[in-house]
Amino acid sequence: MNESRYSKQIILKGFGLPAQQLLQDSKVLIVGLGGLGTPCAQYLNGAGVGTIGLIDADIISLSNLPRQTLFDEAEVGLFKVDILSKKLAKQNPGTHFICYNEFLTAVNALAIISGYDIVVDASDNFATRYLVNDSCLLLNKPFIYGAVHEFEGQLSVLNFKAGPTYRCLFPGNAEISNIPDCNDNGIIGVLPALIGNYQAIEAIKIITGIGEPLSGYLLIIDTLTQSHFKIAVSTNPENRKIHQLLESYLTPVCNRDVPLIDAATFKNWQQQKKQMQLIDVRTVEEFTNQCLPKAKNIPLTELYTRQSEINFKLPVITICQTGVRSNSAALLLKTEDDQRQVFSLLGGLQSIL
Repeated sequence: MNESRYSKQIILKGFGLPAQQLLQDSKVLIVGLGGLGTPCAQYLNGAGVGTIGLIDADIISLSNLPRQTLFDEAEVGLFKVDILSKKLAKQNPGTHFICYNEFLTAVNALAIISGYDIVVDASDNFATRYLVNDSCLLLNKPFIYGAVHEFEGQLSVLNFKAGPTYRCLFPGNAEISNIPDCNDNGIIGVLPALIGNYQAIEAIKIITGIGEPLSGYLLIIDTLTQSHFKIAVSTNPENRKIHQLLESYLTPVCNRDVPLIDAATFKNWQQQKKQMQLIDVRTVEEFTNQCLPKAKNIPLTELYTRQSEINFKLPVITICQTGVRSNSAALLLKTEDDQRQVFSLLGGLQSIL
């Protein structure tokens, strides 16, 4: 540990070198690298957390930039986890980063979360929050919840020393279709940074044992009136009785609702010789090894700068191996112009070959 680097923290009353060493020895997983996750990662990295896990399969889009200020316009179309980890490594070369270019799912959650001391839930949808909650309960890990809506932010520490869980805040799976997302109501760009930094502070408090973690309370911040108030959250023991993850968790994500085309419909279009533009967003190597006739290869990392090569007068179908990258590609193209006819092939090439 470079003590001079952290000298201003070390001289804090009640902190000292022992607390700094606890940060150095800690492992924190950040789920979601958007408006909450990027500032949280930046300041945990600066504070000296020894190991930081970063998980997100999303790509940078132009509409991200007002609230995800570590990214810039030249990086639109690139994977968030790749860009963020490189920038954080320059900020603090002493941090060990573990990157997961995937979304958290019921299949991988337990294996990933088990390797960390604390989880920062910086996701943007209810389904992932329930998954994080259930996984942390099964693994006895505390996690830090943050959320934003229009001009209001929320924060709480959950599953900390038998304290309230996420299901104590929201007892059942919410009706996702009735919940407005940032497409409908928007978000002020600075707000997620504020909540993300609050999440970083709570993580530091839990790791070092200083202060009082925000367990048993929901902090609500209204930036229009600059009011901060806490609501007590009681623990319902029944919400802790989780023995296994659900078989599946719905994954509607803010700004990720793109039209899908399934294998049967796609094959039907082919048989009808319907005119369409196939954009294969896999790497050049993957495309060379196996591809569909008449498909055009534009790797996902190049898609933003090569949109002029796509004929948007025809229905555009983005394709990858499994459907994950093609979904991100379709989102990028729709974000640029919502009037475009863009579809992602559900299940990817493996569903039709």
